Amino acid sequence: MERGKKAVEIHHQGYNCCQSVLLSCADLTDLSEETLARLGAGFLGGMATAKGTCGALVGAQMIMGLKEFKGKQLPGNARDLCQKFEGHCGAVICGVIKGKETGKALCSCDDCIRCGAEMIEEIYG
Repeated sequence: MERGKKAVEIHHQGYNCCQSVLLSCADLTDLSEETLARLGAGFLGGMATAKGTCGALVGAQMIMGLKEFKGKQLPGNARDLCQKFEGHCGAVICGVIKGKETGKALCSCDDCIRCGAEMIEEIYG
């Protein structure tokens, strides 16, 4: 899928996982690429501790929020997105995905980024 490939290319330019997903989906928002990059800057490496949610999933959820927020809550798609991401990547917590405690990575950053961007592409194009 195109968004997944684009997101991985963005990551290889030095952006973090969250920023890569956000920037690959910039056309779906009314925000500038600079604003999206700034928004995602703090969501690297599982909130910079590897103990938080994977930045690629955070970026995908942010795009969903920008597309679907109706005032109080997101629809069930937000939960579905988490479950689908976990099914593909093995977990939603960065350190677990990277195997920080086990020494065995479940999924590479590129694959997590590709998954986040492709899930958004499946929903919104």
